[in-house]
Amino acid sequence: MKRNMGSADRLIRVGIAAIFAILILTGVVSSTLGIALMVVAAIFVLTSLVNFCPIYAIFGMSTCQVKEK
Repeated sequence: MKRNMGSADRLIRVGIAAIFAILILTGVVSSTLGIALMVVAAIFVLTSLVNFCPIYAIFGMSTCQVKEK
């Protein structure tokens, strides 16, 4: 897997996942929507940890900076 996520993208994803977790843990969101947000939050955290987004790969996108030689 080639890295295709930049640090700003990773921070945004972790921040959104944290917001989702707070909404779920405080009981603001529950039921089916809570489960869906929990799954999305888990995916965001996982892709941030491995620096790879499969959807970016499908569309040929990359947000990581290329180092110049």
